[in-house]
Amino acid sequence: MKRFAAASIGLSLVLAAACSQTSARGPTERSAEPFIEERASESPAPGMSDDAGGEEASDPATEQGPPRFEGGVFRIGPTLRDVLIGRNWTRGCPVAIDDLRVVRVSYWNYRGGVGSGPLVLHERVARDVLWVFHRLFRARFRIQDIELAAKDRPITREDYWNKNRRSVTASFNCRPATDSTSLSQHSYGWAIDINPLQNPYVRSDGSTLRHIAQPFKDRSMQRMGMIHDGDVVVRSFAAIGWEWGGHWHTLKDYMHFSLTGR
Repeated sequence: MKRFAAASIGLSLVLAAACSQTSARGPTERSAEPFIEERASESPAPGMSDDAGGEEASDPATEQGPPRFEGGVFRIGPTLRDVLIGRNWTRGCPVAIDDLRVVRVSYWNYRGGVGSGPLVLHERVARDVLWVFHRLFRARFRIQDIELAAKDRPITREDYWNKNRRSVTASFNCRPATDSTSLSQHSYGWAIDINPLQNPYVRSDGSTLRHIAQPFKDRSMQRMGMIHDGDVVVRSFAAIGWEWGGHWHTLKDYMHFSLTGR
């Protein structure tokens, strides 16, 4: 009996250790990714509660079971640093590259599949934004693509009439704000634009940056990727203290969320 009891205790300890190792695995425990070094674990923003997400979509689960969110906050590695310099960051930017982080997130794309993309953000807000995108994934809010921001350049007449329907969600880009000479909040790494075609920048005269965005000025429409007042996107960003450009008065920037509200 003593031998049986000792064996039982030993087996229990082994099983307990195995269980603790399994439960410790979070969505950030993945193999190394391009551009990334020094993985950091995911954790919800302080004081956050699950009710900021809500609104489960009606997409059916896949045959293998529903995909899991995978994401994390990472330091900028040398490869990504080389990509950012001259493209999104130049000397004179108000944030040092060492103060930026890349937030890798899963998202539901327009085809009903799951993609993964990078959001470059200030380290101050990176973990909060990871929490937001985890909520959006659980709600199955659709995002067409998440990529590094394109290099800034003046908008041309050809851009306005371009019928390409690509709608890229992006974050850090050291550039002036639209229709301004002041720096955009994207220059500080604390702003994100989500699905810009479906959530256009609308001037006070009703004009948009692209002609094909005109129909999306009608915010009563319910189209894939659109953001509406009080929905899961607006509520989730509000839960971390960010404000939505759709609440602005002199113009509307329906794609835009920022820490400062500008």
